[in-house]
Amino acid sequence: MKLGTSGRTYRAVLVEHSPLRRADPRTKLALSLCASLAVMLPLERLAAFMLAYAVLLLWARLLPEAARQVWRLKWVLIPLFLFDWLVIGHDLAVVITLRIILLTGAFALFVSTSTPSELRLVLEWLRLPYRYAFSVSLAFQSVGLLDDEWRTIVEAQRARGAWRFEWSGWRKLAAQIRDMIALTVPAVVLTTKRAWAMTEAAYARGFDSPHRRSFHQLAMNLLDFLLLIGTVIVSTTLAVCRRGNCGSS
Repeated sequence: MKLGTSGRTYRAVLVEHSPLRRADPRTKLALSLCASLAVMLPLERLAAFMLAYAVLLLWARLLPEAARQVWRLKWVLIPLFLFDWLVIGHDLAVVITLRIILLTGAFALFVSTSTPSELRLVLEWLRLPYRYAFSVSLAFQSVGLLDDEWRTIVEAQRARGAWRFEWSGWRKLAAQIRDMIALTVPAVVLTTKRAWAMTEAAYARGFDSPHRRSFHQLAMNLLDFLLLIGTVIVSTTLAVCRRGNCGSS
């Protein structure tokens, strides 16, 4: 999928060889939401669920992409883990880190196998007004824009002599974290402005017509029904465990 904006081209990375690439987007969204339910499990059950979820990602050929998404969060995970360990405790630090990793994997499952158009179809199927469904799909599409803006700003700052640290060890790590936080504001502002411009351009061309019913093209196959059955079973089990009725932790 390509998106042109201000003379530049953006490409969303899709794992085309994944079995889930051809699955119904409603099934993939259900799988991602089911994985998100597990974040409230205690440490032992959370670790067991993440192992089972890693097997699912391995089957779907998405484990490398999920690992790449987690690696991109290293400058968030490492300081957060150290802060929780020093201030609160080791167990909570591990649990919070695992929860973020799990949510990242759930996000990777959907974003690596679905296009913004497929997300829009799911939201339409859920009877969300087309205007809002279209805006959410644009926000989903802007994830790639944010990454590109981030890289552009980093390259521009490096060309001006930034990101050259004379220190080493913890001082260098602290300086890198400080600069990464400073990058967030301009990157988010630029991405938001571009997404808003795309939304206004789409509305001007009548993309928010109330007569659109394109979600009728969605269709499930045998794989979708099998995955949905497994999702319902796992979701029910997670809900029971959340209430503490599935044995001691």
